[in-house]
Amino acid sequence: MCASSFVGGNPGWPGVRHRRHGVPRPAPGGRPAVCCGASGPGGHSTGGEPRGDVLGPASRVLGSREDPSMSSTTRSTAAAGEPELVLSPRTVYVIFSALLAAMFLSALDQSVVSTALPTIVGDLRAAQHEGWIVTAYLLAIAIVMPIYGKIGDLRGRRRPFLLAVAIFVVGSTGSALSQSFTDLVVWRSVQGLGAGGLVILSQAIIADIVSARDRGKYMGPMGAVFGVATVAGPLLGGWFTDGPGWRWCFWLNVPIGLVALAVAWFRLRLPSRTPSARFDLGGAVLMAATTAGIVLFTSWSSITPEGRYDWGDPLLPGLVVLTVVALAAFLVVETKVADPLIPLRLFRSRTFSVSVTIALLFGMTMFAALSFLPTFLQMARGYDATDAGLLMLPMTVGLMITSLGSGVLISARGRYKIYPILGMGIATVGLALLTRLTPDISMVTFGAMIFVLGLGLGFVMQTIVIAVQNAVAPDLVGVATSTNNFLREIGAAVGTSVFSTVFTTNLTTRLADAVKDAPPGDVPQGFGADSLTPELVQRLPESLREIVVDAYTDALAPAFWYLVPLGVIGFAIAFLMKEVALSDKAGLVARGAAVTR
Repeated sequence: MCASSFVGGNPGWPGVRHRRHGVPRPAPGGRPAVCCGASGPGGHSTGGEPRGDVLGPASRVLGSREDPSMSSTTRSTAAAGEPELVLSPRTVYVIFSALLAAMFLSALDQSVVSTALPTIVGDLRAAQHEGWIVTAYLLAIAIVMPIYGKIGDLRGRRRPFLLAVAIFVVGSTGSALSQSFTDLVVWRSVQGLGAGGLVILSQAIIADIVSARDRGKYMGPMGAVFGVATVAGPLLGGWFTDGPGWRWCFWLNVPIGLVALAVAWFRLRLPSRTPSARFDLGGAVLMAATTAGIVLFTSWSSITPEGRYDWGDPLLPGLVVLTVVALAAFLVVETKVADPLIPLRLFRSRTFSVSVTIALLFGMTMFAALSFLPTFLQMARGYDATDAGLLMLPMTVGLMITSLGSGVLISARGRYKIYPILGMGIATVGLALLTRLTPDISMVTFGAMIFVLGLGLGFVMQTIVIAVQNAVAPDLVGVATSTNNFLREIGAAVGTSVFSTVFTTNLTTRLADAVKDAPPGDVPQGFGADSLTPELVQRLPESLREIVVDAYTDALAPAFWYLVPLGVIGFAIAFLMKEVALSDKAGLVARGAAVTR
């Protein structure tokens, strides 16, 4: 029996049954519906116009209709009688509100906990293991990102999104109730398993319900959410720590998460799909092993008792070897399986490969820089965590201006290549300005520096997501989105680790020179770069404090020069991006699983 029809005159994807009667909808112009038996390679219809007319520019970039890895991984259950989704403006806005809440949860959780971390580990008597709270969370996020992306492409995104929100809420509740350090690390890992899906699936769902041409108007606010969380997180973390207690850093997630879950449960009616190929379990396991090795290696100094990279410890070189072997095995597996976790042929698209390379360099440079600026304000100027968060507001303003503005302009003009070029160029200028930091720098000058950095960030963050999504077929949007975000996270981990190593090495040398002439009674026992905290600096005698602050700033400012070349490389690579015309159809509409009104 025929179970599919042409929707909107675009054959090649399974059609949908009529909403009321459950029968195939006739094609416009009187064309008959195509029976399931009359299909070409990959199970797609052979009649009518070529599939490229449905997919728009993406199909021309990534191959022909016969390419099974590009288009035949799933079949919409709409062809089996599932009611079609009507994408009215109201439906899109309601779904978008739930997605924004989920994005805000993920972004806020990282920044709010960082402020309260010293108090948390002090309360749980685990200051020497502080790094594990951050590492466990980041490790879980990085591992599940590609998995969420692939499963969403294979089976639909509604259930994975609901599961991700539910896991995040459960993890937040467990973290708030933790009575020991081990409990907190375990529940933070659970949180990460949910958080890894919040961003990926939110961005992919937007691609399902909004065309690439209009997507900028929605991606812009998603980018702005990260800027808001950068400021709101430290403010809330400081307030909770000084007021009701650090556990409220986690309780805060619960009501917001439940609201997002309720809205998504009742209004996120995305069609599910039946996969026509097995999930790449071997690739997922090897990718998880590779990711774990990278994250553990970059976090080594914060999770080991020595607090440094001790290559005499056999565990460290062993970890490196296992990571390299796992990566090599992953690449081999991905070339062999029918439906790989990350199809390597995606990198043949210049738009895709340039965009994800920018994401990697973006993470290595910008996130490494941002992670040290609030600490600088606390160390050098004596601000508490709350005030330091407020002083980062100019960066958020700059990010919001360009994130929202570029999104509107992309939707209005249909062009996007110029924005990563501008963004990487401006952000690199911002990094160069940060090399001029001094202990007595004016906060107006500091605000101008980070405002420039924020302007660059806003141009890049969401624009490259639109680029990678537009460069692939609609049924690979999840994979493309997760690959982009995964490489950005890995870049951030690697960049932060390298930057921290350079800075700490400089600081150790400068501190040793700075305190060698100080009276022995003024120097606390065990004083050094590894034990330096804002609280300890403020308790030092005035003369010694000035010496330490000078040493800290003199070590930090030159370290930004190590990031500038990476920014320049990203700026140059952005010129190589091939600008593919933005599709005017939402992903679900292109697949015949939804209609717009």
